[in-house]
Amino acid sequence: MSAEEFGRFFRKCRTRLGLTLRSFCRANGFDAANISRLERGQIPPPASRKKLEEYARALRLKDDSDEWLDFFDLAAAASGKIPADIMSDRQLVLKLPLVFRTLRGEKVSREQLDGLIERLRKA
Repeated sequence: MSAEEFGRFFRKCRTRLGLTLRSFCRANGFDAANISRLERGQIPPPASRKKLEEYARALRLKDDSDEWLDFFDLAAAASGKIPADIMSDRQLVLKLPLVFRTLRGEKVSREQLDGLIERLRKA
């Protein structure tokens, strides 16, 4: 994931509201130049959870909706981080090496994969 992916998602959410960049920024007190750079992937998403929440609310994303979660996951991924809610789950963190191996196409046992699927379903 990259800042470009986050920026595209941000722009999609803003344009869905029917707002130009300038009108969106004026209505929410944001700097248009910074939001423009953010949407074009020229700057990374903010590291501050508070600022991300401010943006998400301005984009009218509903708390804990799929779009809300996608917004925060894309921001974390663009920063090369694992989302905080995943990091707080020790059991899930211990499974991350398996996920990474699987994503790289390395072999994992059927038992390991079944265990991971079961854990994800419970989450």
